[in-house]
Amino acid sequence: MLTENTVLDLIEVRENGMIQTRWRNEIHRDGELVTYTFHRQAFEPGADVSNEDPRIIAVANAVWTSDIIQRFNEYKASLMSPEGLNNG
Repeated sequence: MLTENTVLDLIEVRENGMIQTRWRNEIHRDGELVTYTFHRQAFEPGADVSNEDPRIIAVANAVWTSDIIQRFNEYKASLMSPEGLNNG
């Protein structure tokens, strides 16, 4: 019998405060792992993660201070400035 299982395989916080996740989608035949693929997600500081896995919510609550969110938003704004667009 084939079964499919999805596992939150990795949660990492980048230097800029972004949270990246990796989900492993597993296919099992008679209880033995046959194959797997990965799916990734990324969340900007301050993003709404209220409907995500509780572990993602916990990491966001621990890491996303108001200072981190502000600095990330300033960084994004600098990328959209004429100076940032010319240097990208």
